[in-house]
Amino acid sequence: MSLRPWLDVRRSWKQSHVPALIVIPLGLIVTVCVVDVLSPPHIHLGPLLVAAPAITVAFAGVGVTALMGALAVAAQVVIGVLRGVLYTANIQAQIVALIVVSVVCVTICVVRDRRERQLHRVRSVAEAAQSVLLHPLPARSGPLRIAGLYIPAEEEADLGGDLYAAARTVHHSTRLLIGDVRGNGLAAINNAALLLGAFRAAAHRQATLPRLAVHLDGAFRWDAIQWRSETEDDTNEDFATALLLDIPDHDPVVHLISCGHPPPLLLRGNHITPLMPEASHLPIGFGGPFGIAAYDVQTFPFQVGDLLLLYTDGVIEARNADGLFYPFTERAPQWPKDDPDELLRHLQDDLLAHVHGHLDDDAAVVAIRRLSV
Repeated sequence: MSLRPWLDVRRSWKQSHVPALIVIPLGLIVTVCVVDVLSPPHIHLGPLLVAAPAITVAFAGVGVTALMGALAVAAQVVIGVLRGVLYTANIQAQIVALIVVSVVCVTICVVRDRRERQLHRVRSVAEAAQSVLLHPLPARSGPLRIAGLYIPAEEEADLGGDLYAAARTVHHSTRLLIGDVRGNGLAAINNAALLLGAFRAAAHRQATLPRLAVHLDGAFRWDAIQWRSETEDDTNEDFATALLLDIPDHDPVVHLISCGHPPPLLLRGNHITPLMPEASHLPIGFGGPFGIAAYDVQTFPFQVGDLLLLYTDGVIEARNADGLFYPFTERAPQWPKDDPDELLRHLQDDLLAHVHGHLDDDAAVVAIRRLSV
């Protein structure tokens, strides 16, 4: 689930509204032509015809803009003929000006359409990259229904430093990862891709959740230092907060390891409970040159009908114009909990309304509901 690209919205708007909007320049041409012919000799409205191609370029393509320009020129010729002034310098200058303006408008359309095609190609590549890096979460995994939401801070972006992933194990359980990589831009995307790749490669084969955490931390740190020379500073500023979960199919519990990440929220009926682990480890990649040797696993009840919400700090730290944080724990119990996808739709609408459509940081949320097996 993501925000709809602005380019697709603009294209669909143009396709649905162009036929109706053509009436505006056509009506202008007809009105100017009729009024000018019926007006006294000293009144000339022909120069207003230049508005027809200028208006059309705002909503139509090359062909329609060129057509409006040609009709405007033809209307100016008709005015000259009917008023008997076609060969005067004034009318000829107006015709030449109309032709020049029409050519300029058509040129603008050509350049704009070319840029839009380039943007569309870039957008297609970005969507392909997103589908490779941030796989859609499975709708069903054993007794679990799962849904994911990603809202980038930048409208044109599809992926940033927030991430989530799920994997099925041979031990009849589902493992999930949600994380937030430090920073933004290409460096954050690169580190997010690294963490996701390490999780997908190991989540299904690591025997225990602590061993998986050790693997992720080691892979993350190794990529950050492998090309560093011996003379360079050993300080590593690349890290990621993360939450690792293991949810067995036949045991109504959830096992989790927190690496500096916000605690998940458990919704049971109309009550919401933060699952606060007793031990919160350092973020992934932040455990020094040798990493963290052991991770503590916390176990919490996760019964049939319960819903678990995982999220990044882009949700709880979102501020409105008055500087107030988004009240996530207050709003979440009010939404329907039977369908994780529907709950995330409510969350997306409510969060964007709170920040008036603009987030300062990427936000990711995963909703997990346990059903009867």
